[in-house]
Amino acid sequence: MIKVNSVDSCLHSLTIADIPGLIALSDSVGWDYDESEIRTILSIGTTFGHKDANGTLLSCAAIIPYDDKLASIGMVIVHPSSQGKGYGRQLMKTCMASVSTDTSIMLIATPEGEPLYKNLGFLTVDRIRKFIAERFVPEAPPQNEANDEFEIAPMELDDFSSVLELDKAALGSSRTHFLETRMIQASTCLVAKNPSGKVIGYGFAVQGPVNLIAGPIVAENAGMAENLLYKLTQHHTGRVRIDVPDEQAAFHTYLEQNGFTQVSHPPVMVANAHSLPRRNGTYRAIGAQIYG
Repeated sequence: MIKVNSVDSCLHSLTIADIPGLIALSDSVGWDYDESEIRTILSIGTTFGHKDANGTLLSCAAIIPYDDKLASIGMVIVHPSSQGKGYGRQLMKTCMASVSTDTSIMLIATPEGEPLYKNLGFLTVDRIRKFIAERFVPEAPPQNEANDEFEIAPMELDDFSSVLELDKAALGSSRTHFLETRMIQASTCLVAKNPSGKVIGYGFAVQGPVNLIAGPIVAENAGMAENLLYKLTQHHTGRVRIDVPDEQAAFHTYLEQNGFTQVSHPPVMVANAHSLPRRNGTYRAIGAQIYG
């Protein structure tokens, strides 16, 4: 527990006992974190938060370290009644100090948080596009020669090592614990395999309280990404959210032609580095903004 000067609160490392408070804090700013998502975040990273003298949670932020000197910060929330007191800055500094100085730290910024992140040394290096479809009901992607080069199948445990390698090349860093945990949380896990049975793409879908979240999706080309998204959402009748890196222009076009609307275009920012780790262009959709 860390005492905070000038304010009557303390900074804590949070645990599963704080899940109700984290859900309430998320609700206070109109976000939709639920128990399942928060359990995943707590299990793979470290979450800090300020509490008042009565134990009420006033703020939070999480940092998730990956395997190769890369970490992601997210779920940075300060209750509206406690904003302007310096909580956000202290949360960020505490998260950043929890990893080595040679660890690259990435985050996806909200408009409210961006000035603080710039002040703390974060640089904008990319953007992602957040898309929402009230109901995604596309026709099956057309069969063509490219689609005959792979088939979509449920992910098996034996596929995990291949998925891990694909994800590492796509993201630029290995994130074993995240993928293990996300696989358990996901409602659907699919892989794309070539005719010889080699895994050449994958996709997860996670049901949240408001949206089915499609991602991460890693695919050799946009057509494969479209097929994975179609299969991930095939039996879903509600809202779908997908967050897509800026570079995936062909996938953006497909989404816009099939009922998705772009609702935001936030910056991807990094500290302790001048760019994201080198990626191979196959990262078609991220898992969620907190995971980078």
